[in-house]
Amino acid sequence: MIRHARAERASLCDTFLQVGPDAPTLCGDWTTAQLLAHLIVREGRPDKAAGILTPKLAGRTEKAMAGLLRDNDFESLVERLRRGPARWHPASVPFVDEQANLVEMFVHHEDVLRAGLGAPRRSLDPAMISALGDRLAVMAKVLFRRAPDADIELVTAKRRTRVSSGKGPVVEIHGRPGEILLFGFGRQAVAEVELIGPPDAVEAVRTTAYGL
Repeated sequence: MIRHARAERASLCDTFLQVGPDAPTLCGDWTTAQLLAHLIVREGRPDKAAGILTPKLAGRTEKAMAGLLRDNDFESLVERLRRGPARWHPASVPFVDEQANLVEMFVHHEDVLRAGLGAPRRSLDPAMISALGDRLAVMAKVLFRRAPDADIELVTAKRRTRVSSGKGPVVEIHGRPGEILLFGFGRQAVAEVELIGPPDAVEAVRTTAYGL
């Protein structure tokens, strides 16, 4: 089994070390150090990570992130992320790691790469593209659940996925799986996709706040 999530984790960690702790990201006003702390809390402190999805508990998560950055140097935190989940964590099982972490690592890696390096887009190998496509097919209905009154169809080289009710005009989102995932996680400004459909519906789909 190819460990795409593990490979993407290692690549992200390399990028963290390349750009340092103060580089910008696409995660609001977070620096790379804050994004790194987010990833570690998410994976290593489930008791503190609830604020990631529950706004009322956000202060608890932010406090845990701040504590990590206060008590550890950036390089040691990068190596902590590189080591991956602890043995007690479900994602220590390779299959679970692929399901839980491939997209997380990919999206946040692109958050760093597209925020400040000015480098050409990565050329992903076909196996990685296929793995991202599989995750997109599973996650599509959740990612695009806030879609406006349009019938969204995701179109990649390998599949078409209809994700909405069928009651509105059809808007097709064409692109590589990773780019559609970025779009679906709210990175519309940097996602390299093409939207096809009635202009008003396309604009509504382009400007809706998506994500988990």
